[in-house]
Amino acid sequence: MIVVHSSRFVEHTPPPGHPERPERAEVFDEVVRRWCQRGGEVHEPRAATVEELERVHTRRYVEDMLARAGRPTMIDGDTYTSPESIDVALLAAGGTIDAARLARERSGPVLVLPRPPGHHAEPDRAMGFCLFNNVALAAAAARADGVPRVAVVDFDVHHGNGTQAAFYDDATVFFASSHQFPYYPGTGAADERGRGQGLGTTVNVPLPAGTRDDRFVDAWASAIIPALEAFEPGLLLVSAGFDAHHLDPLGGLRVTTDGFRQVMTLIDEASRRLCGRRAVWVVEGGYHLGALAECLEAAVDVLS
Repeated sequence: MIVVHSSRFVEHTPPPGHPERPERAEVFDEVVRRWCQRGGEVHEPRAATVEELERVHTRRYVEDMLARAGRPTMIDGDTYTSPESIDVALLAAGGTIDAARLARERSGPVLVLPRPPGHHAEPDRAMGFCLFNNVALAAAAARADGVPRVAVVDFDVHHGNGTQAAFYDDATVFFASSHQFPYYPGTGAADERGRGQGLGTTVNVPLPAGTRDDRFVDAWASAIIPALEAFEPGLLLVSAGFDAHHLDPLGGLRVTTDGFRQVMTLIDEASRRLCGRRAVWVVEGGYHLGALAECLEAAVDVLS
C-alpha cells in the first residue's frame, strides 16, 4: 500500500465550529506518522492542472474557484474557502489523480488522505464542504490515459451527488453508492440508474436512518459488489467516507468500525479479483475524530 498525503491539508480552515475542521488533518497526520514508522511509502501530492480540472468541471467554475485563492469566501451555508483553501484543494485533486496512476503502475492499493473532501462537488457547483471532486477527476484522468472502464464506489453517509452527476450518461464509468436516504443532498434514490448510454452504470442503495452493520454490509455484499463485478473495471476508486459511523455527529446511520472493516474487506477482495488490486481509496467524510482514527486504522489493516 502507498499513502498520499500532505502536511498542507491542515491549512484549509473553514469558520470556527465547522465540522470539516483542521483537526481532521491532524488525524491524517497521525496515520501517516504510524505508517512511516512501519516503513511505509508516502507520496507528496502535486497541484492539479487546469486541463485536468476541466475534464470534470466547467471552465467557468474552475475560473471562479481559482479566483478565490488567497482570500476567505463563503460559497454556501456549508462550504467556505480560507486564503489557503484553493491551493490545498488543488493538491487534494492532483494527489488523487496521481494516486490512480500509482495504483495502475504498482498494481496495489493507494490510500489518499485529502482535505477538503470532494464527492459533493458537481461539474459547475461547490457544495457540501467540497471544492473539486477528487475521485471524479481521478476517474476522468484514468479514462484520458486509456483505461477502458473505471468504477467509483462510495460508502459515505451522504450520497456522492457530484460524482454521479459527472458520469450519469457515461457508460465507461460505473458509480455505486450506499447512503442515508432521505438525507442531504437529496439525491441517490434507487431509481437513479444513469441516463442514455450510461443507463445501468449507476447503482444507488439508499438506507434508512438507524441502519446497523448487518444491513449496511448486506447492501454491499448483495447489491453493489455483484454490480461492480458485472462491470469489470480496470481501475477502482473508493470514496471512503466514515460519517456513517454511529458516533458521527452528522449522520443517522449506526455503523460500527467493524462494519466498515467488513465492507472495506469486501471491496478490497473485489478489487483483487477484478482489476489486480488497482484501487484508490480516497477519504471523504468522517467528523468524529476518534471514530475517524479507528476507521482509518482499520483501513490500513485491510489494505496493508
